[in-house]
Amino acid sequence: MILHIDGSIKPYYAQTLAMIFFPGAKFPAGEEETPQTVVIDVSLTEDDTGVSSEVCIRQGDRAERGSASLRWDCAFGDRDRVRKMAAGDAFLGAGRAFTGIVPPWGTLTGVRPAKVASELLDAGMTPEEAVSAIARDYRTSPAKARLAVDVSLAERAIITPQSRGECSVYIGIPFCPTRCAYCSFVSYATPGLLKLIPDYLDALEKDVDGVFSVIGRLGMRASTVYIGGGTPTILSAEQLRRLLERIRVHLPDPDEFTLEAGRPDTITAEKMRAAADAGVTRVSVNPQSLDPEVLRQIGRAHTPEMFYEAYAAARDGGIRDINVDLIAGLPSDTPASFRRTLTEVISLSPENVTVHTFSVKRSSVFKAEGRFDPSSAAAAESVDASGELLTDAGYRPYYMYRQKNTVGNLENVGWAKPGHEGLYNIYMMEEVHSIFSAGAAAVTKLVSLPKKDGSVRIERIFQPKYPYEYLRGAKEKTAEERTDALTRAAESFFAEERNRTDHEDH
Repeated sequence: MILHIDGSIKPYYAQTLAMIFFPGAKFPAGEEETPQTVVIDVSLTEDDTGVSSEVCIRQGDRAERGSASLRWDCAFGDRDRVRKMAAGDAFLGAGRAFTGIVPPWGTLTGVRPAKVASELLDAGMTPEEAVSAIARDYRTSPAKARLAVDVSLAERAIITPQSRGECSVYIGIPFCPTRCAYCSFVSYATPGLLKLIPDYLDALEKDVDGVFSVIGRLGMRASTVYIGGGTPTILSAEQLRRLLERIRVHLPDPDEFTLEAGRPDTITAEKMRAAADAGVTRVSVNPQSLDPEVLRQIGRAHTPEMFYEAYAAARDGGIRDINVDLIAGLPSDTPASFRRTLTEVISLSPENVTVHTFSVKRSSVFKAEGRFDPSSAAAAESVDASGELLTDAGYRPYYMYRQKNTVGNLENVGWAKPGHEGLYNIYMMEEVHSIFSAGAAAVTKLVSLPKKDGSVRIERIFQPKYPYEYLRGAKEKTAEERTDALTRAAESFFAEERNRTDHEDH
């Protein structure tokens, strides 16, 4: 795809608008135009009163256009936002005419739609006023505007000044028994890498010790722990118990301790007992679908019956909260089969249900084979059904995020029974406080306290991506050296924040 821009609009933002209608689009430099190439021309002109935008999407002899004009005094007078809104409106007109897609989120392209709702609520709007403003300014559907506000309200009830001064811990197990057709993490499932698990676990435990040491040196409290993957329950029961007990030594009574168990075919009663004994309070059991043909098409090794057994193991093991992950809009799924899956899951009464929308991962099998529909009316119908069924069953949306290249320009939503919201999910997604991480591909995210305008400063510290790189790093530097490096980085970050705060106070 070729994108031409004339005016004060950042190329990245224009690209995100283009991907609303063309999920997975690429914008290579120097691409030559052919009759098959989609070309988008974007122009913005400004004067003292406002900004006008025109967008033309063309391919061969076909061309569709959209235009918009806005005054500078809309959007709280924020001129950059007014420019974005004008470009977005013009994109919507051209994109709908060219593709027939009517994006439910309109021009709202950010990862965290609830953040927009929070800004409006912070400005003094009522929830109803915020819903109307989002639908009007971003051309979202009323239902999506309502969802953004509902999620914001749920988050605001949980995020407190105390939680902002705490931190969380993420521990990564980046291994899977096989690769799913929708996933990009091919290297993590190869037999050669699976042989690294014992050595990986040795190195990981030292890093876990180091992370909690750093937290202690900083005088902080870790309120939640999240073990993610990959598939953490690829570990044997003995390995899992060993890791969980290592964590429990440092944090005997967290507010929340999540184990993303993941694939039902890796979950056993013994592993769930080990989790409960170590203080795990929340487990994710993720079938993605309960349709046998869908499971076969996406490369999952489990059957619906295996999911029920895994769920029972988690429930009987004494886990307080169980989450079930589903994916709407999988290429081999239908709205009817998705509704059946969700109805079955709701009948089990898990505390959390997370509904993801199929995202076109760039190196997945589905992407390589072109097995997806970018507009995906089936995904939209499935997502709509999830809101209806879960609301009727007493669940409420409590966190939400969006990804690039998601079919139908849709979203991922966590639903919970009241009082059972996943705390880590909120803290991580809304950048409430620092997340200290251990393991391959893990990212420590240092987060400042909010400034007067509500914004935060963030600094990220990356671990090596692949397990073999992680292990090589563990050999090159001792655990003490790695811990000292993380301590210095964190102390420097928070010292700068204290200096900034002192300067603002004076």
